[in-house]
Amino acid sequence: MNTRTKEAVRYLGYGRHAVDEHTLALIESSFAELDQSACGRIIYRIFDLEFQEDGRIIIGKLDIYSKNLRKNLNGCEKVIVLGATLGAKVDLLLRKYALGDMARVVTLQACAAAMLEEYLDAWQEEEEKKLKTEGYYMRPRFSPGYGDFSIEHQGMILRMLDTAKTIGLTMTDSSMLTPSKSVTAVLGLSRTDMSCHMKGCEACGKTDCVYRR
Repeated sequence: MNTRTKEAVRYLGYGRHAVDEHTLALIESSFAELDQSACGRIIYRIFDLEFQEDGRIIIGKLDIYSKNLRKNLNGCEKVIVLGATLGAKVDLLLRKYALGDMARVVTLQACAAAMLEEYLDAWQEEEEKKLKTEGYYMRPRFSPGYGDFSIEHQGMILRMLDTAKTIGLTMTDSSMLTPSKSVTAVLGLSRTDMSCHMKGCEACGKTDCVYRR
């Protein structure tokens, strides 16, 4: 089972339970459809990072109070702020099956989430190589909604990156991203190469989540 399939299985909530052949076949065919529909796009900018004495973090126009994010960014002097999406065609694919095949919809949702992670991991790996030549080391992605990093900061990130024009990424009144298979995140840049494994589930305090690694 490859990495993207393992991630899709995790998003489906199987945990450590065995996955039947029918589900694996559904996952495989869902990835095949998504490969035809997804159009990954990323926009990012690099900002200076300021730590305030009262615990706040200033990144461009972002004014954040988050102990989890502060820990993640400790030792950093700059921050990458990014927005990424798999595009509107993935949402169209989900709507295509919404009325008659919910098993397919649920599986597509899980596979799309895994695909987005895979896309971001590949981008980050390439970007890290470039940044190392400039003497910077990249920290793991940290998104609004992780731990105590409020999802309400999502709107400012979109405005800072002008994502509506650059990659077609917008947001609902309840701070949900559109297209749905999209993400915003910050990544610290440090002059020091240090171990930091706080990523995704590891950064979130919700230990009872069915999707937790």
